[in-house]
Amino acid sequence: MERTAVVTGGAGAIGGAIVAALAAGGHRTVVLDRDECDLAVSDDVRRAAADIGHADVLVHAAAAFDRAPLAEIDLATWRRVHAVNVEAALLLAQAFAPGMAERGWGRIVHVVSDTIWSPPHPELLAYVTSKSALIGLTRTLAVTLGGHGVTVNAVAPGLTPTPAAREGVERQAFDAVRARQALPRALVPEDVAGTVAFLCTDVAQAITGQTLNVDGGLIFH
Repeated sequence: MERTAVVTGGAGAIGGAIVAALAAGGHRTVVLDRDECDLAVSDDVRRAAADIGHADVLVHAAAAFDRAPLAEIDLATWRRVHAVNVEAALLLAQAFAPGMAERGWGRIVHVVSDTIWSPPHPELLAYVTSKSALIGLTRTLAVTLGGHGVTVNAVAPGLTPTPAAREGVERQAFDAVRARQALPRALVPEDVAGTVAFLCTDVAQAITGQTLNVDGGLIFH
């Protein structure tokens, strides 16, 4: 039976790799990205979800990275980051989880970040805080939906040299982080995609409420 997977941020490097991995596993994939939906606007998110109809798998990989330190951040920036990173995940769960529960099977995966455990820069205040909130949402939804055969997990990538990351991170930072990893190699989007795809299979049915770090062994918890 073909299952439908909805992936936010599917036009990005990591999101695109997730789309490809799910498609390779037999899913019909639907991408929600900036061109299709402004995830910071609740009405856009609800409208997009209604147009899709139903999902067996929901992966929230989209993220807003607006940067500002404590003294400079404004509420508009703070709210936009949380709207994209957290509120969109909530709205999409509200849209798709009832159908998953009715069918007795579903997978929700939130892409977070290993910066939650070791924030690398004060300007990532809104981003790191939002990703921490997303883990809270993951755990609560796991309890809420577990009795209906729906698992909810998070995947925390490490510093991956995607085009977006290279724009905002100095070259030497990639080398420094890689040197601290237990597996001292550069991460690639497919590392995250493989983990997400596994969590969306039948064999991962006993895993829920968890956050899996895909960071080469940088953070242990």
